This record gives sequence, C-alpha cells and structure tokens, in this order.
Amino acid sequence: MSEPRFVRPRAVRGNKLVFRDAQPGDAEFILALRTDSRKNRYLSATSPDVAKQAAWLERYATDPEQIYFIIENLEGKPVGTVRLYDRRGHSFCWGSWIKADDAPSGFGIESALMVYHYALHLGFTAAHFDVRRDNAGVLSFHQRFGAKIVDENELDYFFEIDLDAIRATLDKFKSFLPDGIRIE
Repeated sequence: MSEPRFVRPRAVRGNKLVFRDAQPGDAEFILALRTDSRKNRYLSATSPDVAKQAAWLERYATDPEQIYFIIENLEGKPVGTVRLYDRRGHSFCWGSWIKADDAPSGFGIESALMVYHYALHLGFTAAHFDVRRDNAGVLSFHQRFGAKIVDENELDYFFEIDLDAIRATLDKFKSFLPDGIRIE
C-alpha cells in the first residue's frame, strides 16, 4: 500500500458544511478566531498581525505537507477552520480546529466526520493529535469518537485513533453526514 499524501481539493462538501483551501485573503477571519480570548485558551499563541498571517498563508500555499481548510456554511460564509498535517506513514494529525460563534448546529461532529472521510479518501488509516489537558469538552468529544490517550505531558494528552474506530465513528454518527462527503 502506497503512502498517502495531502491533496488539496477545490472543495469537500458535507451536509451543512463545506471545506475549502485557506487563502491569504482569509487571514483576518483566521486571526479573529485565533485571537478571540474565549476560543484561544487551548491554542498555541498567534501574532495578531494580519500581514504576518497572510504571509504564513502564502508560504502554506506551496507546502505539500499540510492542508488548511476554511470551513464554510452552505451559503459560503466562513464558520471555522481545521488543518491536516504531520503525516507519519498512514497516520495524520489534525488540529487548528476552531468554530465561529455563528457556526451551524452539529458543526463539531460534522466537521470531524468530514476530516475522517477525507483522510480515508487520501489513503490515511489512522490519526494522531494532542488536546490540552484542561479542555474537557474536546477531550470527551474525541473519546466518544473512539480516540485513545497514548501519552501525556504537563500540558497535553496525546491521542491516536485507528481505522476500526474511525469506521465505527463514521457509522455511529452517519445521521450527521447521511450521504458522506462530495469531493470537488
């Protein structure tokens, strides 16, 4: 089995959400989320400089080792972000997962299912990620999805989820994505 790689689609369509590739013009939206004191408690620090964020997005555009999605509602309004990165064989990491206050109901479950659907499409069979120890809601969310804590440090728990757990989760929460995803 060949190693999966990150491929940026034009769009990934779910039930209420659409993923599209982040562009330099998204810098202000991304910073509004990442610098919101209610949302950034569990994120790595980010400079509030829009020009620096736009420059990072320009560099990102040529980086084949990650995909940074802007999550939009069906009307095309940005409502969140998510990033896939750190390929380790058939496992990928995902993070930078933030939702806007006006994201549609079911945002968390649908966007996570879309991440896993798209990753399986790319050939990934597992995921790894870290969650801040005091981020109880997200810890519980990932454990409901079948992810297991495999390590920890003073700041984070480190999770892994395997193919069987991913498939079970996609089946368990199928009502959020009854038709799966459509890749354009």
